[in-house]
Amino acid sequence: MTTARLPLFPLNSVLFPGLVLPLNVFEERYRAMMRELLKTPEDESRRFAVVAVRDGHEVAPSAPGMPDPMAQPERGPAAGFGPDPLKSFHGVGCVADAATIRERADGTFEVLATGTTRVRLLSVDASGPFLTAELEELAEEPGDEAGTLAEGVLRSFRQYQKRLAGARERSLTGAELPDDPSVVSYLVAAAMVHDTPTKQRLLQAPDTASRLRDELRLLRAETAIIRNLPSLPAFELTRAPTSLN
Repeated sequence: MTTARLPLFPLNSVLFPGLVLPLNVFEERYRAMMRELLKTPEDESRRFAVVAVRDGHEVAPSAPGMPDPMAQPERGPAAGFGPDPLKSFHGVGCVADAATIRERADGTFEVLATGTTRVRLLSVDASGPFLTAELEELAEEPGDEAGTLAEGVLRSFRQYQKRLAGARERSLTGAELPDDPSVVSYLVAAAMVHDTPTKQRLLQAPDTASRLRDELRLLRAETAIIRNLPSLPAFELTRAPTSLN
């Protein structure tokens, strides 16, 4: 498998291939990362890897009293992630390609990136101004009956959207949905309202068909719950469509 070393951006969320990731970058370690990425010519990919935080803090405490009143703020590329950052992250992440990196007057950055390829985290290096990681690219295998499963997932997803949106919210069922099984699997995984461990499980599924089977079970269960508990909050899914690039 292909390996690469890329800057590492840990988040308290999961990025899927094909999904757009907007970032507001204000910590110095990530600002340093963006300054380094800007050295890459515009006609080349400005890539970094996104991993979900398993145990740690996406944003390091910035002042005494957060959260320990006697603690001094942590500094450095691994702040908030303990002595061995590799153990603080989930083992499978996603490469992001930064289409836009815009530096503001105060030195912070507005970034718009898109997930591209799943990767396995092999090692983490905290010796520089920001974290870097050795990564192994993960192939996306279709698995058995991926096409048929994708059709079933799309049907269940439309029902899920209708239940989640409710009578007073704008429905997303009119949005054009893809028909490629792997794209369907990633879009649905990102759009469902679930916690990080569940989304991480979907990201690292062994193949597209396995991910779709898991999603079908989740969608049917969630739709049944929403049907019986109509007061469940609809979160942001009903307010803006998930953006596939």
